[in-house]
Amino acid sequence: MNLAVVGAGIIGVTTAYELAADGHQVTVFERRGAVAEETSFANAGVIAPGAVTPWAAPGMPAKVARYLFSRHAPVRVSLPLTSAEIGWMWKWRRACKLESYLANRARMQRLAFYSRSRLHQLTEDLKLEYDRSTGYLVLLRSEKDSKLVQPGLQVLRDAGVPFREIDAAQARTLEPALNPDTQFLGAVHLPDDEVGNCRQFALLLKGQAQRLGVNFEFNSTVAPLDPAQPCTLTIGSDGGQPRQQRFDAVVVCGALDSALLLRPLGLKLPLAAVHGYSISAPIREPLNAPRSALMDERYKVAISRLGNRVRVAGSAEIGGSPTSKHAAAIQTLYKVLHDWFPGAAQISNTGAAVQEWKGARPMLPDGPPVLGATGIPGVWINLGHGSSGWALSCGSARAVADLMRGRTPEVDLEGLGIERLAA
Repeated sequence: MNLAVVGAGIIGVTTAYELAADGHQVTVFERRGAVAEETSFANAGVIAPGAVTPWAAPGMPAKVARYLFSRHAPVRVSLPLTSAEIGWMWKWRRACKLESYLANRARMQRLAFYSRSRLHQLTEDLKLEYDRSTGYLVLLRSEKDSKLVQPGLQVLRDAGVPFREIDAAQARTLEPALNPDTQFLGAVHLPDDEVGNCRQFALLLKGQAQRLGVNFEFNSTVAPLDPAQPCTLTIGSDGGQPRQQRFDAVVVCGALDSALLLRPLGLKLPLAAVHGYSISAPIREPLNAPRSALMDERYKVAISRLGNRVRVAGSAEIGGSPTSKHAAAIQTLYKVLHDWFPGAAQISNTGAAVQEWKGARPMLPDGPPVLGATGIPGVWINLGHGSSGWALSCGSARAVADLMRGRTPEVDLEGLGIERLAA
């Protein structure tokens, strides 16, 4: 089939590759000038399937309320809030019920474990070389942090994820560069989890997709789909007149803008931007830098070693201006980096060596993405992965490609179709 993929983030690139690998003719339309320039650009890079859980969880509304008064809050609600964001938060609050949470967590984790397997297979088969390392430490500053993490450890046990609860001395053996002046209780070590550079992987897979014949059209915008002919796209580009191009089917992977594309078809997806932050800086001295990836459990901030750089990522922010960075969120990242690895990165007084990033992560209120057929002939979706896009991308793409080919996917997709949103 002659297929269009809308969006060239990590979800769009993996989808395009899998479709081309199945023999389809694929064209990707992306409004930016390259792949992985928005949500996929500078995320933490952590792939920890056991930790992939919905933001809509029991007790979260109360936590968010407490965080409103915290300077280093891991979750923020910023003003102004649009009416759509207020509506999204109402749906999110309703999804925080235990029964809903358990079902959605199981859905996300099934897909996450399958996705990691598919990522490893692609990496090996295609001989992709990108910045990556194995092992993940969750750092516990105090006894309180240790108690709060226990429910999460039970989730890992239930999922069969290997881990060890270790003391501070053992943690320092695994990560010798941890600041000797920062006292902490211990850590949770997850040896099979990993960190990888999402954008590097996307760029490499784009090259592989092009070898299979995929055509990438950058700086191209796609107009909302026409109900009369949803597989005929109206495409605009810089300095050119809009043109129309017909396809046999369209796969929408365009993050937040996807809701606007699909709305004329009667498909109302409650997507909202939950922004994340990161700082990336060159390593000053390798011996003072982390070996792999760590998470500060108290502040929910990840510190990752990505080749010759350190990346510090965290925060979940809804509302406010999408173009302005919340100063306190950035300061929290610097604080956590200084607490654990004070001499690791080249951070000048002017900040010129540091890349500060804020990205919009398209999230559905209850947590899991939606993928597969929409009920509109020829229109397919792969959307709403939130902060877990990198961890879910390869599995989601392979599953959608299988569905479009009429094959049963290797992963159980119960609850991941668009019918979930109508329930």
